[in-house]
Amino acid sequence: MTRLVKTSVLVLAFCSLCAAQQVVDRMVATVNAGARTELITYSDLMWQLALQPTTQLDNPTSEELNRALRLLIDQRLILQEAEKLPTIVPTAREISDARAELARHFPSEPAFRERLLRVGLTSEKVDEIIEQRLKMEKYLDFRFRNFVVISQKEIADYYRDVYVRRFQSRSPGRIVPTLEQAREEIEKTLMEAKIESDTDAFLETARERAEIVMLSPV
Repeated sequence: MTRLVKTSVLVLAFCSLCAAQQVVDRMVATVNAGARTELITYSDLMWQLALQPTTQLDNPTSEELNRALRLLIDQRLILQEAEKLPTIVPTAREISDARAELARHFPSEPAFRERLLRVGLTSEKVDEIIEQRLKMEKYLDFRFRNFVVISQKEIADYYRDVYVRRFQSRSPGRIVPTLEQAREEIEKTLMEAKIESDTDAFLETARERAEIVMLSPV
């Protein structure tokens, strides 16, 4: 049975000096799964938005903040499971490569650093967030990807019912690739869809078992 998600107007504010400016923070939510309680702050929400290249940081909307909050809650739930498996700890090279890949989504490296500075996101904290994301990816791969099986019938059905019609709609007049030519692409599409479905089911169960307490509206 889903536990009651409590809501209150409790706000705890505290100030910290970062990047030569004062940043006011507050607790937004706690996520309790088992014996461990995770705290989510307003800074966590802003850091999440800062790492999304197309999101504006000035006066973020309630919708953007709540979307970030939902994502962070899900991440905390996955991470709590992922950290039970020490063998999936990312290497320093993997973290460095992932950080470089993240920075490439921004106009330039200086622009990336300036965006982080605006929300008080230090280089060390960025690496910590990236490490957590890699742990989650490795855990989901371990738990779901390695066990996904796509049958030949599923591939053939998708080719007939979806692929051909979509190709003809998007590229009228062009010759539709054969099933063999499209097989690899279709298999990858079906695999990602199954992983997403399995992950959604896992998160739904995890949310039901966890106690999520909203401390401050965003």
